[in-house]
Amino acid sequence: MKIDNSIKSVGTPSGGRRSATGNNAAAQPSAGTASPAAGVAVELSPMAARLQEISGSLASTPVVDAGRVSEIKQAIAEGRFTVDPGKIADGLIAGVRQMIAAQS
Repeated sequence: MKIDNSIKSVGTPSGGRRSATGNNAAAQPSAGTASPAAGVAVELSPMAARLQEISGSLASTPVVDAGRVSEIKQAIAEGRFTVDPGKIADGLIAGVRQMIAAQS
């Protein structure tokens, strides 16, 4: 079988044309295509603006407090870390109550 390197474009599965370099000619805008106006203004609702603000602040907040983790590791290593089973049980019960209340 002989491969002919003179092929300039190949059909893509979507029916568009693609050049041999891999650029999709169908995705490039033609000279007659209108572009969006440069002076278009978009207004966000107060809720959307607040959500955007919260999202920005959460992005800068670390997920884990490395200092606290280090303190707990040190306490475990030194034998100073104690577990209060009553506090854990209370927390579990409170969590289950919240889940039940949310389903009602």
